[in-house]
Amino acid sequence: MPHSKYLPERMGTAVVSPRGRFEAGAYQSFELTYTAGYFGIDDTGSIKVVHRFASDMGRPQFDDPAAPNYVSAEASNGAVLHLEYDMKRNIRPWDKTLYIKVVRGFLREGDTITVRFGDPRGGSPGMRLQTFCEDTFEFRVLVDAIATYNYVELPVQPEIAIVPGPPTLYKAILPTAREVGEVFRLCLKGEDRWGNPSDRCDESFALVASRPMQGLPARVTFSPGEFSVIVEGLSVDEPGDVHIELRADDGTVRARSNPLRIEASMDLKPYWGDLHGQSEETIGTNSARDFHRFARDRAFLDAVGHQGNDFQITTPFWHHLNELSREFSVDGSFVVFPGYEWSGNTGLGGDRNVLYRHEGRQIHRSSHALVDDLSDIDTDANSAEALFHALKNEDCVVFAHIGGRYADINIAHDIRLERAVEVHSAWGTFEWLIHDAFRQGYRVGIVSNSDGHKGRPGASHPGATKFGAYGGLTCMLAGTFSRDGLLDSLRRRHHYGTTGCRMVLDTRVDFDAAATIFDDDPLLGDTASRQASSAMMGDICRSADEAVTFSIDVHGSAPIERIEIRNGLEVLETLRPYVDADLGRRIRVIWEGSEYRGRGRETTWDGSATLQGNTFERLAPINRYNLDKRFEQTAPGVVQWQALTTGGFGGFDAWLADPEAGELEIDTALVRTRIDIADIGRDDLVFEAGGIARRIRVFRLPDDNPHRVLTARRRVTLRDDGDNAFYVCVTQEDGHLAWSSPIYVFR
Repeated sequence: MPHSKYLPERMGTAVVSPRGRFEAGAYQSFELTYTAGYFGIDDTGSIKVVHRFASDMGRPQFDDPAAPNYVSAEASNGAVLHLEYDMKRNIRPWDKTLYIKVVRGFLREGDTITVRFGDPRGGSPGMRLQTFCEDTFEFRVLVDAIATYNYVELPVQPEIAIVPGPPTLYKAILPTAREVGEVFRLCLKGEDRWGNPSDRCDESFALVASRPMQGLPARVTFSPGEFSVIVEGLSVDEPGDVHIELRADDGTVRARSNPLRIEASMDLKPYWGDLHGQSEETIGTNSARDFHRFARDRAFLDAVGHQGNDFQITTPFWHHLNELSREFSVDGSFVVFPGYEWSGNTGLGGDRNVLYRHEGRQIHRSSHALVDDLSDIDTDANSAEALFHALKNEDCVVFAHIGGRYADINIAHDIRLERAVEVHSAWGTFEWLIHDAFRQGYRVGIVSNSDGHKGRPGASHPGATKFGAYGGLTCMLAGTFSRDGLLDSLRRRHHYGTTGCRMVLDTRVDFDAAATIFDDDPLLGDTASRQASSAMMGDICRSADEAVTFSIDVHGSAPIERIEIRNGLEVLETLRPYVDADLGRRIRVIWEGSEYRGRGRETTWDGSATLQGNTFERLAPINRYNLDKRFEQTAPGVVQWQALTTGGFGGFDAWLADPEAGELEIDTALVRTRIDIADIGRDDLVFEAGGIARRIRVFRLPDDNPHRVLTARRRVTLRDDGDNAFYVCVTQEDGHLAWSSPIYVFR
C-alpha cells in the first residue's frame, strides 16, 4: 500500500482486548491500546484506526455514551485528543477511518492511547460487529508520529475472528433441470440471521419429495461443526417437476427446495453462476482462495468469476487469480472464469466485466491508480472504447455493470464483445440499463450477479451497509458443463438473471412460417444461420410473419406475484396467477427506485402507515435484509419502518381485520397519501416520487397465494421497424425477481 515505509518498527505497537472469536452482528466492547514508539506522537500528530470498505460494523459515534457504537479515546499522559469518523479518509480498501488527533500536548515513547469501541462505561451495549464472517478482522492502525500526515502502518496489526451465529433458517438446493434417470445431489445448509452459513446446526429433519425420488434418505442430520450436508446419488424416473421439503418432527416445513424439472432429454441444461465478486486483495473480504471455496462449497454454484477492480490488481495477484481459476475449474463439476472488472471512470465508459476463455491473458487496466508497478502501463485501456479495441482479438465476453460507477453504454459498446448487461447486483436493480440498450438498438442478454464484497459469492446477503439488495445469480443454458459450454451460452445470450433465487424459466417464440435464426448478430456481417419454427431466449431471428406466438413457462421458488410480458420498452401484458375473486384481506405496500444513476442513488423511505377505522391483524416485511433497520407495529393500526432502496424494492404485506373498511395513511419524506381501503384492488395504485422509477405502489393480494407455476401463450403482432425484443420480468411474492434474456425478432 502506498503509505510511508519509514521505520515502521519504531512507530509503536497496538493490541486489542478481548481477542478471540465473536458472533457476526453481535454487540461487543473492545479496548484497543496503542503504545507510542521511539518517536512518540508530536503535537497535531495522529493515528488512524481503519477498517475495510466492505465492513458493515456499526458506525462509531461520540455523542451518546448510552447508545450503541459509542467510541471514546484517552491518552495516558492527559494529552487532549480529537476524534472524527469518515467513511473515506484512507486509501481503499481500508477506507473507513477513525481519526484520532493529538490537539494539545504530545506523546513520548511508552505513552498510550486507549480507544474503547462500544465503551460500556456509560451504558452502551457495545459495537455492533460486522454481519459477515472473517477469520482476520483487523483494527488496522496507522501512525503519523511526526505530524506530517504521512502515515506508517504498524508491522503487526491487532485482529479478531468473526464467526457465524446459530441457524435461523435452512436452505435446500437442487439443480434446476436434469434428464430422467440422471444422478444429481441435494445440498443443504443452515444460515444465521445475517445470511452466514452456520456451523452451529444441531437438528434432524425428515426429507420429503413431492414425487418419487430414488436414493432419498428418510432423514438428514446436521451436526455441530459442519457447514453443510450433501445428499448424493439421487434420481427421478419420470418427467415432471419435483421439490424436496425439510420437515421438523412436528410437521413444520423448515425449508423447501427450488424446483427441479425432469425431462426425457435436453439439448441445453441450466447452470447457475455468480460471475462477479471480489476478495480482500482488492475491495472484498477473505482471500481469493476462500472466495472460490465459498462459491463451490457453501453457495453450491456451478460457476463463478472473480472480478476484482483492475486498478487494484497487481501483476502477481493477476497471476495468482489465473492459477486459482486453473486449479478450481473441473469440467462437469465447477467452472471458474479468469477475468477482472474494468473499472473506468463513468465519463470514460464506466464499469465493464471481462471473462476470458483461457488463463494467461493480458489484463488491460483502466488505470494503475493503486498499482505501484508501472512497468506494464502501456497495456492500460483508460476508456471503454480503448478496452474494446484492446480486446478485439481476445477469446472473451464482456458485460456492462452498475456499481459505484455505472456503465454508460450510450457512449461505448462493442457488439462483438459486450453480449450482456447486468440488471441486478448487491448494488441494486438497474432495469434502465437494458432500456438504454433497447434505445440504442443493441442486442444484449441479461445477467444478474452479486459484485459481492463480503466473501459470499452466490449467497451474497447485503448485510447492514448501503448495499441495497441480495446479490443476483445468472442461469446459463449450455450444451456442456464446461468453460467452453458456458462461454458459448453467454455469447448466444442463452441465459436469464435473478435477484438470487433459483427458478425454472423458459421463453419461446413460435413462428407460423419458418424463420431465420442467426448464429451471431447479423449486424456483424455474414454469419451462419438456420431455418427453424421456434426460437429460445437470446436468439436473433428474421421472420416474414405478421404475428408470432410468445410462450412462457415459469416454476418459481416461491409463489408468483406477477409476470410482465415485454417487447423492448413496452409492457404488453401483466399476468397474475389469480383473479379478482381470489383477492382477500391482504394488501401490499411497496417502495422502490433510486435517486439517480450514480453513487448517491440511495433513496430513504423511513416512514409509517396508519389505519383509520381498521386494524392490522398481521404484518410481514419484504426484502428487509438490514436487521438494524426498524420495522415495528407500534399500535393495532400503526406500523413504522426504516428502509432504503437502490433501484430495487422493499415493503410489507398487511392482513387487515376488515377487507374494506377505513383509510390507509402513508407518511414518508417523499410520498404522503391517504387511500380508501375499498379502493385497493389487484392493479397498482402508484404514487410517483421522481428519481428513477422512484415511487410507492399499493395493491391487493389473495390471503394465501399457492401458485408457483404459470404458463402462457400469447399472439403478438410484430413491429415493422427495428427489433421486437420479447422477454419477461417475473416477480415472486418473497421479493425476488427474474428476467429472461430477450428474443430479438425483426421482419
